[in-house]
Amino acid sequence: MPLALLALAVGAFGIGTTEFVMMGLLPDVADDLGISIPSAGHLVSAYAIGVVVGAPLLAAVTARMSRRKVLIGLMVLFVAGNSLSAFAPDNTSLLAARFLSGLPHGAFFGVGAVVATGMVSAERKARAVSLMFLGLTVANIVGVPAATLMGQHLGWRATFLGVSVIGLVAIGSLALLLPRDTTHGSAAGLRGELAALKSLPVWLALGTTVAGFGALFSAYSYITPMLTDSAGYADSSVTLLLALFGVGATAGNLLGGRLADRSMRGTLFSGLVSLVAVLALFPVMMGTAWSAALAVVLLGAAAFVTSSPLLLMVMEKASSAPSLASSANQAAFNLANAGGAWIGGLAIAAGFGTTSPALAGAALAVLGLAVAAVAYRVDRSRGKSRSGRVVATHTPQHQETPAHH
Repeated sequence: MPLALLALAVGAFGIGTTEFVMMGLLPDVADDLGISIPSAGHLVSAYAIGVVVGAPLLAAVTARMSRRKVLIGLMVLFVAGNSLSAFAPDNTSLLAARFLSGLPHGAFFGVGAVVATGMVSAERKARAVSLMFLGLTVANIVGVPAATLMGQHLGWRATFLGVSVIGLVAIGSLALLLPRDTTHGSAAGLRGELAALKSLPVWLALGTTVAGFGALFSAYSYITPMLTDSAGYADSSVTLLLALFGVGATAGNLLGGRLADRSMRGTLFSGLVSLVAVLALFPVMMGTAWSAALAVVLLGAAAFVTSSPLLLMVMEKASSAPSLASSANQAAFNLANAGGAWIGGLAIAAGFGTTSPALAGAALAVLGLAVAAVAYRVDRSRGKSRSGRVVATHTPQHQETPAHH
């Protein structure tokens, strides 16, 4: 695998750290700025909104630019957003800075996926994508716990300065390792990129992402009360258990990359079926401490097995606009984050119990399977219609040949 993938993984590590660390810093930020915990929670939403807005917008407007320059520019924006977060004087300024930090997130992964797959042979594309995403999953094992500890001991502002340093390292790595001659922009331009999103298969692939990862976040958003109230863990143990989720996600991501190179759709269906099974068993597995820890690992693994095939499927269906399509997939991922958390919260509010968000997530994973099945049927029907047109075109020539002779 090209060493340049390491540069993309470093950027992904920084992005993953800043995305998830805010959850652990909310009490510190709320105390320092004199706001309530729910108000501080809007800082998480501001970042997610930035991702949803920035992913398609930045990918579209930079369509014709060198992808190497785009990736470096996105990391410059990332550093600026996190630096402004570190020095934000009040909540309003911090909200704006978090929104700015989220803007480059989706476009970085979208453009990065195009660059990663362009540097390897066709049979290794999924593995290349999974190695880029390795930075994101490892961030949950190392980056987020370390950044949270830094914030608790040195102040939350130090955390964002630390993340800015990671961004600077990523900029240097991208400038040094990304080849100049293989990162040209899209020939389609802005109009061509937008036109590619009119395709039904693209939207079905994006819908599978929303439902599949919505299933994950329905349960993961409420994993702390499940572990403390149902499994009996102390609050101090939760950080370690969340690192176990990162271990599972990393293993699932790497496994999914290898399997998807052999069978992209088979890996997707297998991952979604596994996710349904894990989430359906969650209430039972939360009954004891050891099985609850195992459930956390399996949840990360089952969900992230699907990450590479889902991204590649979107890129394949929008082959003329891969940067915008893969960036839109990141926007779909963040919509899944918000929507899954909302649906899981509805299950708890309805009085179905602490572990009920997992069952709601299982239902969403079934929905993801259904959307994926529809996408498969659409692909097959379009493939048959295309082959029918080819036969119809060549049949008259075949029939004329004997008469001509």
